[in-house]
Amino acid sequence: MRSFVPTAGSVERQWHVIDADGQVLGRIATEAARLLQGKHKAVYTPHIDTGDHVVIVNAAKVRLTGRKEEQKLYRYHSGYEGGVREERIKDVRSKQPIRIVEEAVRGMLPKTKMGEAMWRKLKVYASAEHPHASQMPKKIKSEVA
Repeated sequence: MRSFVPTAGSVERQWHVIDADGQVLGRIATEAARLLQGKHKAVYTPHIDTGDHVVIVNAAKVRLTGRKEEQKLYRYHSGYEGGVREERIKDVRSKQPIRIVEEAVRGMLPKTKMGEAMWRKLKVYASAEHPHASQMPKKIKSEVA
C-alpha cells in the first residue's frame, strides 16, 4: 500500500478567525502558528505548505502576563553604525497594536521561504471588523480566557 503525500496544488485551504479580546498573547500566537503551518491537518507534511489562512481580530485588546507591558522591548537595526533602536511594548501597543501579534506569530514560524509564505496568510486587525466575511471563516474557540 502506498502512502499519500500531498502536493502544493492538492492542499485545501480554509479560513479561521481568532478573537484576541482578553486572551494571552503567547496562547494566541501558538494557535495561529499551528494553523498557518497546517499541523492540525492529517495531511501535514514538513516540506509542503499545508497551512490555512488565519484572521486575528481585536489585536489591540490582547493581554500580556507578568510585567511585560513595562519590560518587554522590541529591538531592530537601521543598518547604519549605531543604528540599534528599541521600543517598549506599551509604546508599540499605542502606535501599532497589530504589530505585537504579528511579531509573536512570526517568531513561531520557520525562518525560510516557506515560513514567509505561511506568514503572508496571516491577517491581523486591531478591531472586531475584518473584510474576510466572504471566505466564510470558522471561529476558533479558545479554551483559556
